[in-house]
Amino acid sequence: MLINPAPGPRNLITDVPGIAVGHAQDASLKSGVTVVLGERPMVAGLHIMGGAPGTREAALLAPENTVPAVDALTLSGGSAFGLSAADGVMAGLRAMGRGYVVGDRRVPIVPAAILYDLASGGDHDWAVTPYPELGSRALAAAGPDVALGNVGAGTGAIAGQIKGGIGSASCRLETGRSVGAIVAANPVGAVAHPRTGQFWAAPFEQGAEFGGRGIAPPLDALNMGDLVKGANTTIAVVATDATLTKAEATRLATAAHDGMARAVLPSHTPFDGDLVFAASTGRAPAPDAAELLALGHAAATCLARAIARAVHHARPAPGDVVPCWEERFGGAGLSSSRTRG
Repeated sequence: MLINPAPGPRNLITDVPGIAVGHAQDASLKSGVTVVLGERPMVAGLHIMGGAPGTREAALLAPENTVPAVDALTLSGGSAFGLSAADGVMAGLRAMGRGYVVGDRRVPIVPAAILYDLASGGDHDWAVTPYPELGSRALAAAGPDVALGNVGAGTGAIAGQIKGGIGSASCRLETGRSVGAIVAANPVGAVAHPRTGQFWAAPFEQGAEFGGRGIAPPLDALNMGDLVKGANTTIAVVATDATLTKAEATRLATAAHDGMARAVLPSHTPFDGDLVFAASTGRAPAPDAAELLALGHAAATCLARAIARAVHHARPAPGDVVPCWEERFGGAGLSSSRTRG
C-alpha cells in the first residue's frame, strides 16, 4: 500500500467518476453553499467527532436505517440557518426527476451539514433566509471544475486566526480505485504553524500544492486565548468509486477523520461541529478487507491535503475580520483560485 498515493488528473474530488460539485456564494453575506452531486444515487455514511455539529438527515445515514442512497450532499455556511440550503437542492433535484421512490412519489435525499460563519464580517440582517436560493444555485452550477478558497461553503470560513475556505484533493490507488475529498475548513484550531506558516499537513503534500514550505518546526505551546471565538467547524465529504455498503461508507468517513487530526491543531474540539460524509458512486468493484483499509488511509490523506489547500487558496476580500495565509505568511501567490493541481 502506498503511504501517499499520487493525485488524480485534477487533484479534486471530481476525479472520482460520478461526482460533480457546485458552489454558490454571496459576497455581501460572506457565506455560501457547496453541493456534492452524484450522477446517480450514492451510498453514503457519516461520522461526527466535533462537539457542536449541525446536520440534516444525519440519522438516515446510519447503516441500520432504510434509505439505501442519497442524491446529493450539501455543505453550507450560515450556522443553523444554512440547513435550509438543502431545501433549494431538493427542489432542483425534484425538477430533474431525482429522488427516493415512495409509492408514486419521489423524495430527493439530501443530507446537509453547516458551519458557523456569522462572525466573518458579512451582512446577516436578512428578512428571508437566502440559503435555499444559494442551494438551488449551487446545484445548478455542479460540474467537474471546482474553485478553491473563499467560495461556496468556505466563503466566510476562518481557520484559527487566518481565513479558511474550500479545499479539495484526490488520489488514485494502485488498484485503480479513485478517492477524493472536499472540505469547508473553518476550525477553531490552527492549520499552519503560527510563526512560519508551514502546514501541519505538510508530510502528505503532493508537489507544492499548498506552497511547498516543508515540515513545520516543533510547537512548544498553543495559546487557546488566541483562537478566534465563533470560528468553528470543519465539514467534509470524501468519495470513492469503489462499491461500498452503508456500513463500509461509515467506516470510510470514520477513517477520514484521521486526516482532519493531522491537518488541524487542535481538532474535534467542543466548539467545532467536525464531521465527514463518505460517498460511494459504485463505478468500481467492491473492495476486499485490505483494499477497504487502503481506501480509509487514502481518504484521510486526501482530507489532510484538502484542508491545507483550502487555507492556502484563501484570498483577501472587503470586510474581512482576519488576514488570509498569503497576507500573513507571504505565499508565492496563485494566478487563480481555480486549479487542476
